[in-house]
Amino acid sequence: MADEKVSSLTIRAFDGTRQPMADGIDTLYRIFDGNQKQIFQSELKVSSQNFKLPFFDNFGDNYRIILFSDNFYQAGFTPVHLTPTTPATLDLMLLPKKNKFDFSAADWPTIQLKLPFLANGVDPAAAKSRYEDVMANKPKVLAALLNITTAMGHIFLPAGTALSYLKQIIWDESMAQDRFFAYCDAALIDQVRQAAEQKHFAPEFGASIFHPGATASWKQVQFGEANVQLTFHEGSTKIIDGMLCMVVESDIDYFKDPAAHGLLEIIPNALTGGLTNPESVYVLRWIAGRHAGVPEFAPPYTIVKA
Repeated sequence: MADEKVSSLTIRAFDGTRQPMADGIDTLYRIFDGNQKQIFQSELKVSSQNFKLPFFDNFGDNYRIILFSDNFYQAGFTPVHLTPTTPATLDLMLLPKKNKFDFSAADWPTIQLKLPFLANGVDPAAAKSRYEDVMANKPKVLAALLNITTAMGHIFLPAGTALSYLKQIIWDESMAQDRFFAYCDAALIDQVRQAAEQKHFAPEFGASIFHPGATASWKQVQFGEANVQLTFHEGSTKIIDGMLCMVVESDIDYFKDPAAHGLLEIIPNALTGGLTNPESVYVLRWIAGRHAGVPEFAPPYTIVKA
């Protein structure tokens, strides 16, 4: 095959600690071109492998990659657009099926500095106690909180980040493994409107149908996967530190366009009904960020083998 008809792709496998997987683990690499033809399928014992793949100069260059290893959840990504002029790298994360959260980097003294809105409006001892109770008894809820706030910290608005507008969390049963509610500076909604005008967010119509009491909602459109959705409840307000605040509901969806991504093939069992799985969000957001070349999605926890 002539050089001008070949594209270069390096596929790298990482584990839930965001570090390269150890070599020696049998991993099935599957590569499909944009014509849905399987180009490569074989088990390899390496966490990084370069491939020379056909160049079509059309939609055939939109590749689909899937990795699978025993005792791990498979992961994949599409489309990976390849050209012969620019070598590409795709990083994928494989989580062990038997896993647990490692919150050692998310102790309360560290988190109260990173996320001061968690302690606002409550006695310091009570804030610490309720946080550590969630860590011990509702780890998925804490993982979701750390996923969403980390992602919000990467959303740069005309003034500040989305995270910087959060003033006080609503710490009650509404906190779940897929969302949380908080009072935010009322200026956040106008900041998101401006970001939507610049095509960084898209409006979610009929927000009140899926979010009772909501008046407006926008979803981030930066990635194909794991975008933040901000839903506002403008009728629920409170003065905090002399500032008018309103309730914002924050969550992360799996996919922007489910039909385009072959959900059941890329992340099996991700959409089995019920609430969004923070482990799936962790994987999808990390992969999406690596592919987009933005700062790494690195919430203050990891997922390790149980």
